Amino acid sequence: MKTDLDTLLTALYVFCDDQVVPAGRRGPGHPKRLSDAELVCLAVAQVLLGYPSQHHWLRFCHTRLGHLFPYLPKQPGYHKRLTAAAPLLLAALTRLAGQVPSAADQLRLIDATPVPCGTSRETVRRSELAGWANYGYCASHSRWYWGLKLYLVTTLDGMPIIWCLADPKLGERDVAADLLEHAHDRHLLGDVVLIGDKGFAGTDFHRHLAELGITFVRPDRRDETRRHGNLAPLRQRIESIIDTVKGQLSLEQHGGRTPAGVVVRIAQRILALAAAIWHNWLIDAPVKRSLIAYDH
Repeated sequence: MKTDLDTLLTALYVFCDDQVVPAGRRGPGHPKRLSDAELVCLAVAQVLLGYPSQHHWLRFCHTRLGHLFPYLPKQPGYHKRLTAAAPLLLAALTRLAGQVPSAADQLRLIDATPVPCGTSRETVRRSELAGWANYGYCASHSRWYWGLKLYLVTTLDGMPIIWCLADPKLGERDVAADLLEHAHDRHLLGDVVLIGDKGFAGTDFHRHLAELGITFVRPDRRDETRRHGNLAPLRQRIESIIDTVKGQLSLEQHGGRTPAGVVVRIAQRILALAAAIWHNWLIDAPVKRSLIAYDH
């Protein structure tokens, strides 16, 4: 099987049409000229090809992908369909995550990263995200930002399992505990070992996860008795996964201006990563998180 974007989109379309899009009687009105499976493929391709702007994307799409899609909508129609498609993208992500061999592993990685949503005081004052987005501090870049924080749980190969967006002023342990409890019965079955950083340190957090059957492992602090060491190779793995989402999949350039818009654009980027990893497993590519074959 070839390793290129056209092949990935073809395989993804067949997968979504068979296993993601609900079967059943069509509703009233004319049939959709762009099917739900095609919408998922367009959303993934937009991110992989590096077009945060929907206007620029659809102008380019006629040239690059016109041979794959009998109908391409105009920007208002695409925006409306995509904004309403968050449940569809999340369903596709869940299905893809269950298809890769690493889904059977019991080791998971967790990390959090800033998602800026505005850079001016006027944006903060007038944004529809006010009340959800907030000011937070990004320690890795030593800067303040206004926006949200993304919490992401993945397998070792980078396949996203669960994620959420939260106010950056909320405690990381509290948000992570709620996320893991909410997703435990469906996405974290069995005895799971979860690896995170020192920011998640806390006796109550460890105890709460233990009650869920999750063993939490983190690097040792300097004032603690040595238990696990610094876990540098595993910590670098989750940091590199986050870097892929930010650097190659334009996480910080999502362009969302409403709660629904932000959610679907972040889901779009996480789904693009999942689709690439799923296809790399399908074709037995040597590096499962590599996006090089799909970015042109």
